[in-house]
Amino acid sequence: MKKKEKPFVEKEKKTVSAEEEQTGKKQSSPGTETEQGDAAPDDSKTADTEDKIAEYEQTIEELQSSLEESNDKFLRLFSEFDNYRKRVTKERIELSKTAAEGVITALLPVLDDLERASQMALEKKEKGADEEGIVLIYNKFKSILRQKGIEEIPSEGSPFDTDYHEAVTHIPADDERHKGQVVEEIRKGYLLNGKVIRHARVVVAN
Repeated sequence: MKKKEKPFVEKEKKTVSAEEEQTGKKQSSPGTETEQGDAAPDDSKTADTEDKIAEYEQTIEELQSSLEESNDKFLRLFSEFDNYRKRVTKERIELSKTAAEGVITALLPVLDDLERASQMALEKKEKGADEEGIVLIYNKFKSILRQKGIEEIPSEGSPFDTDYHEAVTHIPADDERHKGQVVEEIRKGYLLNGKVIRHARVVVAN
């Protein structure tokens, strides 16, 4: 009986192997199609990538242009502010130099009176305490004003200059070399730290 069962078992094994081969072929076929599909180039993905790159490049250009514009505005504003700062500093310095201009200008007539009184006291032959006091007060007052930046404008014998002199009258020149020069000073002029606060009144030779 054992001899009769052997052929039956062998046929069953062969049948199973045949079915496995068919099943393996069926399973392998979809894989082959997938591999072929993956191997094929995807044009849509490449186009999307190129579009994104172009979009990024455009964004970078726009940002760079905006940065340059902002930098240019900053430089202009900085330059304007620096000029403003320098102008304000200069005005402040000039203001500090001439802050007392109004007071000193008001005191100049007093200085003129003291100068005339001092000259009269010096011309007097017999000088008493009053004359000496007048001269002392005039010199002291003049010294204080000089410390505050007051200077006399040179007049007599110097060329006439409208920036510093005010011509009261003109007289004929006795010499060609004296033409255009100041021959007499009627009233002294003064500078305050280089600024004219009172023009000198003069007589000019023509």
